[in-house]
Order: sequence, then C-alpha cells, then structure tokens
Amino acid sequence: MKNNKIQRVVILGANSFIAKSAIKHLRKEKVKIIKVSRKQIDFHNKNSVKKLKIIVKQNDIVFLSAAKAPVKNISMLNYNMTIIENIVESLKNINLKQFIYLSSDAVYKDSLKLINENSICEPDSLHGLMHLAREKYLKSIYSDKICIVRPTLVYGLNDPHNGYGPNMFLRKAQKKQNIELFGKGEEKRDHVYVDDVGKIITFLITNNLTGVFNITSGSLLSFKQIALMMKKFINPNTILEFKKRNGPMPHNGYRAFNNKKILEKFKGFKFKKVNQWLSEL
Repeated sequence: MKNNKIQRVVILGANSFIAKSAIKHLRKEKVKIIKVSRKQIDFHNKNSVKKLKIIVKQNDIVFLSAAKAPVKNISMLNYNMTIIENIVESLKNINLKQFIYLSSDAVYKDSLKLINENSICEPDSLHGLMHLAREKYLKSIYSDKICIVRPTLVYGLNDPHNGYGPNMFLRKAQKKQNIELFGKGEEKRDHVYVDDVGKIITFLITNNLTGVFNITSGSLLSFKQIALMMKKFINPNTILEFKKRNGPMPHNGYRAFNNKKILEKFKGFKFKKVNQWLSEL
C-alpha cells in the first residue's frame, strides 16, 4: 500500500467494532494513530468536544466511526446529528488531509438490481436516514476531501450488536441454544467480514482516496444457509427453529450489491466467505 507521507490518523470512536479492525491494519502500515473514544470525549457534549481542537492538527486524517446505533427513534437521530455538528465545529479552522466517514448500506433504496455507489439513496429506516443526513452535511464541508464508506452487514468475533445473522447465530451455536429464524430464513443478504472492512478502510486512507465506496462481499447468503453453516462448523446438534414473521420481510428478501468499484481500486483483494471464517475458528 502507498503511504503518501501520512502524518497521523485521528480515529473518533476508536472503540467501535470496525474502528478496532482499521486500527489493527493501520498499525501494520506503520501509520501513527491517535485514538479518541467516548470515554475521552463525549462528542454529544458541546463543551467536552472542544478538547478535539487540542488533539487534531493541521494535515491530519480524521476517521469518524462514532455513532449511537442502530437508530430506532427521532431522539437517537437528533443525538447523532448533534455529534456531527459538534465535531465539525471543533475542526472548523483545521485543514485536514482527508475525512473518512463510516456510513452504512442502509442509505440505499431497495432494488431488484445490484446496488452500486450510484444507486438511489432513499433509506426506509431512521438509521439509514441518519447516515444519509450525516453524509450530506460532511460533503458540504469537506467536498474534495471526504471519503464515505458504506459497509453492508458486518460479521466477526466481538461484535457488540449481536445482530441477526452470523454474529448471533455463532453465539447461539456455541452456547448450545436453538437458532431462531424468521419465516423460513429465506431472505438473502450480503455479509462482509470485519477484517475485510478494516483492510479496505486502511487502503483508502493510505492511498488518500475520496468519494463513495461500498464495502460488500458481492455474494449473497440466506439466513438459513448461514444457520446450517453453524451446524456444520460449530455444533452439529444445533436446532433451527422457524418463527412466524410479525411483519413484512425486510428488503423484500433481497439485497444484492456490485462491489466492482472497490475491487478496481484495490487490485487482487479477495473477500473472506462466511464458511471460510467459521472453518478457521
């Protein structure tokens, strides 16, 4: 990877699941990292966030991974927008080299076609709306220096959200608990390994790339397929339990992505598959 004389990367929200992976890979590239966690600075507190002025220096790279997520109500949405407002205010007179924002694929409208970076952004959730609003605000400030990354469902050990899918299913299999699936577990989604996300973010930073990049594996798995992998690799006695849906199937059961843009930049990169991950545990 290139380094382009990177002085420092300041990571806001350094204790997040994805930030920890990015830190690991940035260190391999011998990049100087300044970690800022919520314990050090409460970005929602206008007075506390003034501390950021002292930390960030001219020509630094800022990677923002701080958010209260997933957003479930208007209060949480407003909370996250206040975080962005305070951070931008603190960095107002600092000339940054690059600003990396960790967004989400939730900003995209559902489509029966492969979703790419030019697809319609029309979120159907408050979580997606929050990220899209943050993106637009940051673009208005850092138009020529902003790099927005939109990962899809991220899996890996130590995920704090215990999301429906590989992370939750693994824990249930390890604890000898039933894996509960909604409907027949038939909906198909793209899942991306957390270390792949960290590697790609490191690549975007060390190559000083700007623009929007989806971080998606480019392949689909149904939740039932993932649950069956847990039986194969983790616990053969795991029982799959099918639950009646209380509402419509999310994303109409289909959410597929084209990851051509990032692969054209990051030559030779290969995404880790869920079964490969499980076989290595």
